[in-house]
Order: sequence, then structure tokens, then C-alpha cells
Amino acid sequence: MIFIEALPFILHNVELQGQTSEKPKDKRTAFMRLNLTDLHLFLCITDAGSITQGAIKANLALSSASERLRHLEDDVGVALLTRHARGVQPTAAGRVLMQHARKILEQHQRLKQELHDFSIGMRGTITLYANTSALTHFLPTKIAPWLKNHPAIQLECIERNSVDIVAGLKAGQIEAGIISDAVAIQNLILDPIMKDHLVVIVPPQHIFISKKAVFLSDLVHESFVGLTLNSALQTHLQTQAQHLGTQLHFRIHMNSFEGLCEMVSNGVGIAILPEVIADQYQAKFAYQKLTLLDAWAKRQLCLCYTSWETLSPAMKILLQDLKRSHAPK
Repeated sequence: MIFIEALPFILHNVELQGQTSEKPKDKRTAFMRLNLTDLHLFLCITDAGSITQGAIKANLALSSASERLRHLEDDVGVALLTRHARGVQPTAAGRVLMQHARKILEQHQRLKQELHDFSIGMRGTITLYANTSALTHFLPTKIAPWLKNHPAIQLECIERNSVDIVAGLKAGQIEAGIISDAVAIQNLILDPIMKDHLVVIVPPQHIFISKKAVFLSDLVHESFVGLTLNSALQTHLQTQAQHLGTQLHFRIHMNSFEGLCEMVSNGVGIAILPEVIADQYQAKFAYQKLTLLDAWAKRQLCLCYTSWETLSPAMKILLQDLKRSHAPK
């Protein structure tokens, strides 16, 4: 039902001014109920110029349409139609109702469409949590075209380390995230989307230049170049060092992988980063890539969520597209 408070007074005043010869009806309460079926019927009648043709257009029986029209006029308190041999015409009050009815029905249709867009995931705001590697390398090339194709969806990407994302999922504070499969999970779903092994890069002429592979324990006495302290990868590396009973020594923290690689190539220190990123900058900067043998370094990026059924429609569309983009050809 649509509730209109001021319209009865407008209709009553217009009718008295424009149709002074008509018998005024009793004043009604200033609170009026109009349902969408009555408004649609009234427009069908006035557009057709006939109650009979209007009823047909509104898919109503003539008796039902006549009864609805009578109740509508009683509710308003003034005549809305002038009856004559050739059909009907709206009174001054009827023209006011026509104007408002069209706006109300148009707004109702827009409301239905917008709510429908929410229900099928074509509108809304979603938040996706991701570790450093996913946020800096995987997501940008995937998210840009996705957002272009879904202009009514707002997406917020938040960086967290994989452990924190898992904790947030279990606590019900996070809807979905992209994490490393090296993190222990329980009662969560993982969908692998790409390989994301970590490697070590060392400057030219470094003592480890002849080695092909190392463990983190081999590097604990080295000087490191890292990302900013609040980055998910930085937190992850410090956690792994703590498992060895030590801390890594960082000479400088950079806010981008490109800056990190440049520092390593200039001999500032060594670094650990995703292999895809090390490969990306190796043509630009001089450094040697070493395999990191620790099990936690041999990881995959995975979509992670509690259950598919609990995801919002918009999130389902996003995750489906992310999985599809890395599906085997």
C-alpha cells in the first residue's frame, strides 16, 4: 500500500475550484490509502477514455473495476471522472491524481528494478580481503575489467595477512578473502586460483649467488629489504622467523615491490617476495633468484569463504569470475 497524506486536500481543493457545479462530497481524513492496482486502473481508464476499455487494459473484470473506482472516489472525497455517452474524462482532481499516479508507478517500477539488481548481485557494496601478493599482483588485472562490467557494484579491497583473514572468516567478520594455502584452516572452503611460491632475491656478487635454493634458517643473519611494516607479507615473514626463534633484520622498508627489487639490485640487502613478482622485475633490475625451500613458501593463492550459500549475490559473481579467469584451458 502507498500512504499519501496531503493528496486528499489537494484533490478536494482543485475539485471545488474547477468543478463548482458538482455536488461536494463529505470531507475525509487527511490520511489516505491508495494501492498500486487502483492507481494503475485509474490511469488505464483515463488513457482509454472508457471504464470498460480501462478495465480490459488493467486485466480486471468490469464489475471489479467499477467497484474499485467507486471506492477510490469515496476515499478521495471528490469525483475523479466525468461520465458521458462517449466514455469518461478526468475532472480537475482526476488530472492531479493522474500526474501523481504516473510518478508513483514509475518510482515503484524503478524500486523493483533496483531491488532486483541487489537480489541477483548486480548492485551493492562488497568487501574482499586479500594478502599482499593477491592485492598487488593478482587482483588489479582481474578487478579492473570486472568493475567495468558491473558499474553498480562497489568493491573495497583490504590487505590482511592470511592468518588474520582466516580468523575473520571463522569469527563471521569477513565474507570472503584470498589467502595462501599454507595457512591452517578448519571448516572453511578453499578454491585454488594460482600458484604463488615465495622466492629469495639477492644482489649481484652476493655470497649466496652460487646457491640455487635455501631455507629461511640459512638467511637469518642476513640484512633484508622488506615492505612496509603493516603489509601482510611482512607480517608473514616475521611470523616464520619467530617460529625459528629469531627475528629478521630489515635495513629498509619499501612501499612497493618495484622499490624493494631496486634496493636489492643495489646491494642494500636480500628480500623474499612472490616468484611472479621477482620474474616481473628481473629484466629491469640486477639480482639473482633463489628457491626458498621452506614448505610455507610453496603456496597457492586460494579464494576462501565459509560456505557458498551464505555469500551475497554480488560476492558470488565476483568469486565465480576470479575462478573462471584461472580455470584450466
